[in-house]
Amino acid sequence: MNRPTELTVFSPVSIGNVSVGFDSLGLALRPIDGQLLGDQVSIRAAEKTSSFELKGSFADRLPQDKESNIVWSALQLFDQALQTPGHARRQQAEAVHLTLHKNIPVCSGLGSSACSVVAALMALNEWHQHPFDDEQLLQLMGQAEGQISGSVHYDNVAPCFLGGMQLMGSQTITTTLPDLPGVYWLIAYPDVEISTQAARALLPPQYDRSTLIRFGQNLAGFVAACYQHDTNLALSLIDDEVAEPYRAELLPNYAATKQQLLKMGSAAVGISGSGPTLFSACTDLNTAEQQAAWLQQHYLQSERGIVAICQSDSAGSRTLNPSP
Repeated sequence: MNRPTELTVFSPVSIGNVSVGFDSLGLALRPIDGQLLGDQVSIRAAEKTSSFELKGSFADRLPQDKESNIVWSALQLFDQALQTPGHARRQQAEAVHLTLHKNIPVCSGLGSSACSVVAALMALNEWHQHPFDDEQLLQLMGQAEGQISGSVHYDNVAPCFLGGMQLMGSQTITTTLPDLPGVYWLIAYPDVEISTQAARALLPPQYDRSTLIRFGQNLAGFVAACYQHDTNLALSLIDDEVAEPYRAELLPNYAATKQQLLKMGSAAVGISGSGPTLFSACTDLNTAEQQAAWLQQHYLQSERGIVAICQSDSAGSRTLNPSP
C-alpha cells in the first residue's frame, strides 16, 4: 500500500445547536489567527497489537488508561465495522499505534469528544485505504460520539468532519448550508466543566405548543436566510427557547455576560453546545476584538480558559503533514 509511515488528522472545534437548531445545527470553526483549534490523532503501524498514547495540552483532563478513552473505543468500533458481513470492502484490521493530541478541554461545549472521534476514525479510514465512504464514516462517528453524550446526534461530528454549517435532517444525516459571509464567531471557554449528559438531564421532557411553533419558525427562517445570503436576517433569528433557559445557570454569570456582549454590538449571543463555552456573532472585526478583550478579563475563570475569534471552517477535518 502506498502510504506514509505515519499520518495525522486534525479535527476542528464546532458550535453545536447554534442556539436556533437544537440537535440539528452545527458550525465548524477556525481561528482567524491561524492556530489549529481542535484535536489531532496520529496513526502508524504497530508490530503485533494495537496501542494508544495520550498527549496534548489537555491530556491531564482525561484518564490515562486506553480503555477509558473514546479514541480507543473508536478503534474497536472501526475494527468491528471492517468485519461486518456484507461490507463491500470487508478486510482484516491492521495493528496500529494511535496518539491522541488532546488540545481541547473535555466537557467544554466545543465538540471536544467529536474532535477526538472524528480525527480517530478519519485517520483509521485513511490508513486502511478508505474502506468506508463519507456517509458510512459519519454514521460510525455518530455512533462513537453517542457513547459519550448518551444519545446519537450529529450537530458536532458532522461539521467537525465535513466543515461549514451543517443541518441535520430526518431523511439525510446532514446538509451543508451556505456560509454566512462577514461573520466573526467569538468563542469563550471559561474553564469550568459541564457534562453533556448532565446538561441534557436539565431539559424538560415536553414543551408547550407555542415554544415548538417558534422553534420551527426560527429554524426554518434561519435556513432560508442562509440560502438567501441574508446574514442580518439569519443572525436575528438565532434564539434558543429549547435549551438556554434551563442551562444558563450552569455558566458563570451568563445572563449578565450576554447582556454586556449585546450592548457591545453582538448580533447574537448563545451557549455553544451544552456549555460552558458561549459564542458571540459579530459582523465586524473591531467589535469582536473588543469583546474578546472583555471576555478575557471578565468571563474566564482560570488561565486555561480560551477566547478565540473565529470564522467558519469550510475544510473540516484534514490530514496534516508532517505529523506533530
